[in-house]
Amino acid sequence: MNRKSNAIILSFVGLLLSGTVLAATMPRGIPDADSATTATLSQKRPVLTEHSIDFGAYDPHGDFSEPSQSKIEHLFLPWEDVDLATLNLADDYARARGRSLMITIEPWSWSPEWRVSDHELLRTILSGERDENMAAVCSTAATLKSPVIIRWGQEMDETDNQFSWSHWRGEEFKAAYRRMVNVCREHLKNAKFMWSPKGNRGLEAFYPGDDVVDIVGLSVFGYQDYDKGTTGRDQSFSERLTPGYERVKGYGKPIMVAELGYEGDASYVASWAASVAAPHAEFPALTAVVYFNDREIYEWPGGYGRPDWRVARETTN
Repeated sequence: MNRKSNAIILSFVGLLLSGTVLAATMPRGIPDADSATTATLSQKRPVLTEHSIDFGAYDPHGDFSEPSQSKIEHLFLPWEDVDLATLNLADDYARARGRSLMITIEPWSWSPEWRVSDHELLRTILSGERDENMAAVCSTAATLKSPVIIRWGQEMDETDNQFSWSHWRGEEFKAAYRRMVNVCREHLKNAKFMWSPKGNRGLEAFYPGDDVVDIVGLSVFGYQDYDKGTTGRDQSFSERLTPGYERVKGYGKPIMVAELGYEGDASYVASWAASVAAPHAEFPALTAVVYFNDREIYEWPGGYGRPDWRVARETTN
């Protein structure tokens, strides 16, 4: 699923200009300073202990604003029509909380009228016409003080979503990914690079090579209604993660759940909350999970609606 909408307005901490929230040209992920005060926390918050693996969040609502609640700040940004200078605000926010940054770069514009076809996007990447887009992002990221993970062209193996690059063949994606990592490395020397499939069967066709992958990311979402409708029962975090994990563990890279969410009744949520950040003997390479703390933008197939992954519920003032 594509969990980002072009209509979303990001509310960065401190991103106010003449009293107006800056909008579509901003990366997404740093919360509005007041947003957490207008929501009631539910029991969906993952259970963290001294034994937990690293936990992070894409957190536009500020539900994980306390320093102890997260170690990784996840941002999304397009590589055009974006004010890259605002990454410094994200850096300040993360450093004040002792966090690293994971930056998901989506190789398009968030404005549909500015997008090109998947074939044209691929052509311009492989021809070098898009090198300057990647160079601009990475040059800016090189000025940041927080440790950085770059995640480019996520979920390329998920063909039913809205991403242009998910319609490329394996060899095409690999060539594009390799080119973009090599361009980025010319400007950003100390970042780690994440290859991040959804976790589907056939993902191996898109693996770009050990030399351009430092971390493997997967997407894992638990939606009780979908579980029951498709399998007849609830599924656990371990069950949902296992197929993708088994497909990528042979690459010998650290594995992260780069996008995580769950929604269901109290029992379902409690089971997932207790499990997602716990060490699992069956997943020895799993080093971190990163929660997607927002509502799904697009309807799930099969009439399952839009699950709300957020750990808090909006309240009316």
